[in-house]
Amino acid sequence: MDNKELIKLALEARQMAYVPYSKYMVGAALLTKQGKVYKGCNIENAAYTPTNCAERTAFFKAVSEGEREFDAIAIVGGYKGNPTDYAYPCGVCRQVMMEFCNPEKFRVITAISEEQYLEQTLAEMLPHGFGPKNL
Repeated sequence: MDNKELIKLALEARQMAYVPYSKYMVGAALLTKQGKVYKGCNIENAAYTPTNCAERTAFFKAVSEGEREFDAIAIVGGYKGNPTDYAYPCGVCRQVMMEFCNPEKFRVITAISEEQYLEQTLAEMLPHGFGPKNL
């Protein structure tokens, strides 16, 4: 699957976001090594701390289905309407990625549209990350 297809799925996932408080909608599409895609959106909560990011929603859906090997994630975010800037994963989401992904190979694609996107490895996004190999 190419980056544009993955971004399109992230844009679709973004439409499912539950964001009554921040109004900031995020969608993610997580690609497994086997080519399956798990979509996630951010889900807010009035108590704030139970809120879950789109990236973690996608990861937790995939892991709960037995997936353990991942190739890439596409992330799009912004207020109502089309995204106008890049939405980067928070520190907690980056840490979840470190748990399940090879930081040198896992691709993080942040996008404004299918045509306008940036791609980095997890290692570039989280240098000196702490993961299972550190234990």
